[in-house]
Amino acid sequence: MTDYDVLADVYEWLISEAKLPPAEFVATFDDVLSLLPPNAHVLDCSCGTGQLAVGLAGRGMQVVATDASEAMVRRTAELSEEFGASVRAVRANWEELPDHFEDDTFDMVFCVGNSLHHAAGATGRRAALESMARLLRPGGRLVLTSRTWELVRARGPRLDISDRLVRRNGRDAVVVYRWDIAPQWEEEHHIEIAIAQLDATGSVLVRSELLSCWPYRHEELEVELHQVGLRTDVSTFDLEAENYRVVATKV
Repeated sequence: MTDYDVLADVYEWLISEAKLPPAEFVATFDDVLSLLPPNAHVLDCSCGTGQLAVGLAGRGMQVVATDASEAMVRRTAELSEEFGASVRAVRANWEELPDHFEDDTFDMVFCVGNSLHHAAGATGRRAALESMARLLRPGGRLVLTSRTWELVRARGPRLDISDRLVRRNGRDAVVVYRWDIAPQWEEEHHIEIAIAQLDATGSVLVRSELLSCWPYRHEELEVELHQVGLRTDVSTFDLEAENYRVVATKV
């Protein structure tokens, strides 16, 4: 698993402005949230800085937020306090989830923000999905978002530099992604993310982190979901789109 301890303090520069308010972030999932019962138990198991978890709590749901990064969990707790939201924030990676929660606990589990590729290869990914599936009640749903890795790999190694300044909390920054694409799918890949902040004096402060990832094909994900007892109900996969969403039900 990859931490995000360096990027946690500047992660808002990686979230689109439209999704920064928790209410706006959670609204992007209105279609699946309409399937939940009142007072649903929901887990966000890749919570980042907490926008989704806090937004879910604002809808009256009983929410648990987990992340492998202690710094991300801290920021989620801070956001929860800021909004007066009731969110239980726990540091745990995917494999550790069954150590913290009983099987069949949650009506819905979210794994969003293109997180699953940080699981170490097919074995790690299968273990992560198995943990998520265990925590779902029968009939509960996993909501997962993913990069279209077929598209990412086709573009090869590269440097992506934002062509505009991004303003957050009155400060501007430029976001840079460096993609280290390994020759083979199953090999460890790397994404280096750098956020160059400009202060009032014109000085530049750079925060960067090198993240490990293991890409996967959409068809592999579909097979692995089935192997852990989940049936795909919805997939927005499109080879020409940057990202897609999968909704799968525990059978």
